[in-house]
Amino acid sequence: MRIGRAELFELTLPLLEPFVISGGTMTERRSIVVVLHDDAGHVGYGESPPFQFPFYSEETLASARDMIERVLLPRVVGREFQGPEAIDAALRDAVRGNWFARAGIETAAWDLEAHGRGTGLATLVAERLGVTPAASVACGVALGIPPGPDPAELTRSVYDAVRHGYARVKIKVAPGWDGAAVTAARKGLEGSDLPLTVDANGAYEWPRDETALRALDDAGLLYIEQPLHPDELVGHARLAEKLRTPICLDETLRDARAARQVMELDGPRVWNIKVHRVGGLTEVCRIYRLAVEYGAKLWAGTMPESGIGSQAALAAASLPLFVYPSDLEPSARWYGRNGDVIKLTMGRGGRMAVPQQSCGRLLDPARFRLLTAPVLLAR
Repeated sequence: MRIGRAELFELTLPLLEPFVISGGTMTERRSIVVVLHDDAGHVGYGESPPFQFPFYSEETLASARDMIERVLLPRVVGREFQGPEAIDAALRDAVRGNWFARAGIETAAWDLEAHGRGTGLATLVAERLGVTPAASVACGVALGIPPGPDPAELTRSVYDAVRHGYARVKIKVAPGWDGAAVTAARKGLEGSDLPLTVDANGAYEWPRDETALRALDDAGLLYIEQPLHPDELVGHARLAEKLRTPICLDETLRDARAARQVMELDGPRVWNIKVHRVGGLTEVCRIYRLAVEYGAKLWAGTMPESGIGSQAALAAASLPLFVYPSDLEPSARWYGRNGDVIKLTMGRGGRMAVPQQSCGRLLDPARFRLLTAPVLLAR
């Protein structure tokens, strides 16, 4: 593929309600959309979705945009590549970190190949790994910390999630909002056998918060996601030895290098794979091969992204080792009816179909024009 030109847009999707985690609050989903064009008229879309402030990762929307414009796009526009993996190599050379920025371009390159071949991302990724992708994936709901925080509000939200057919419930927790949160969630789950998980986004410390973490260990959870700071790789490995409940890694699992260290430490075997957090689908393939070797169980997380970025997450979630329900949810849950640029829907049984088309064929062009502002045209 030869990258003839590239476009950048800023996409803004208002959220139906604020989404609160231990580190911050989000009221709208702003991201950078990368559009790559080849010389044959094919087009690929990718999304770079860090938050505006660095409460989840070191990257921000502004830093990702600067890296994409000033450093990364000049490496690919006007050049010919064998495929997305070669573009990934060009983006990684002498660049440390900046995963979200790289993923915006890298996933657009995968989508460009998908458009040229008349297929979807899942087919391409599965081909590279020699596996067969699933036709649909199980969806789990991710519920933020309610205003107050009010346990009754969380109970209502969990009850609604059960009624809508989700396959798993995840709630956000933080020191001081954990025991009451689990109790409230259990009330909403009464009469249901849906698994419950908690996600701390690195808010706890060991041994300072040992009492709270021991209490979560007794709560009958499927797993405890990212309890400690992202840099606590050894801490998570040791915590996994002390608790009965499996520990799930999210922010700590930055890339395949981190995955190899987890393996050397005999650390947690539940991994949340966020495509954009690890730098793109090529890195997902690297991590997947290590997971096969290690016997890790995977699931696909989201930021959440728009329907554009969600295509890469759906492709990952369709792979055989992704055994737990993903964080992929219907667009209407976050952005309202017809609010997304690619509409995601969930069918009966809490499952979402995996598209067999590229983003360019799925995109609502009128919504895209309405919700984006052009940033750059590079030739």
